[in-house]
Amino acid sequence: MASAIIGGCVKHGVAGDQILVIDPNADQLAKLRETWGVRGATEANDELKSADLVVWAVKPQVFKSVALNNRRFCGEQALHLSVAAGVTCTSLASCLGSSRWVRAMPNTPALVGAGATALFALPEVSVAERTLVADLLASTGLVLWVDDEALLEAVTAVSGSGPAYVFYWLEAMLAGGADLGLDPAAAKQLAIATLKGAALLAEQSEESPATLRERVTSKGGATHEALEVMRAGQVDATIQKAMHACAQRARELGAAFDD
Repeated sequence: MASAIIGGCVKHGVAGDQILVIDPNADQLAKLRETWGVRGATEANDELKSADLVVWAVKPQVFKSVALNNRRFCGEQALHLSVAAGVTCTSLASCLGSSRWVRAMPNTPALVGAGATALFALPEVSVAERTLVADLLASTGLVLWVDDEALLEAVTAVSGSGPAYVFYWLEAMLAGGADLGLDPAAAKQLAIATLKGAALLAEQSEESPATLRERVTSKGGATHEALEVMRAGQVDATIQKAMHACAQRARELGAAFDD
């Protein structure tokens, strides 16, 4: 996710040398330097103390140990932004000793400027700081605020993890196209164009997705037959069940952080 945010920011005007990356993986750090021109180090140091904004792109399972090991390098003036799923702002504030936290749930299409990010901030974060974070992430795509932090788990299930659902669906379409005799390259072009086009149509149309689906479907036709197979397989219920499992796992990761 860090790579996606860095890439989205640099591609949309943020100078690479304004970004300091701390990553213990030297190979990954070298790749980020080469790709985006960022400054980097394998361990936090005093240079971090001058940062006005610290972005914590750390997995929730290791967040606490990373934060405790590096909190001494974070200046008192720093605003903190977390992209760790499930870990609440209150827990983050307790861990780092600062109440100036914004929690974000982005997704990987940020790398191509087509991401979707939801944000929540603690009351100690000023309006100007909220604007700073929103403006920074706007370079990566859609940004919206939620007033209830608990909704970020729902966001995780919809858009945070959503690209994986789309890629899973795309894999199935490619396999199906190949089974039907299409050249793999042609199947990929057709499937990706279809997903992009359908999403764009849904975005620009005033009609609901259900109405748009009905417009494609003639009773007794080929599309109707395909949808009947999906209904029989309870694809819609499976997707919703998967989303509930995703949100629940995010909550569990947050609870584990406080243990």
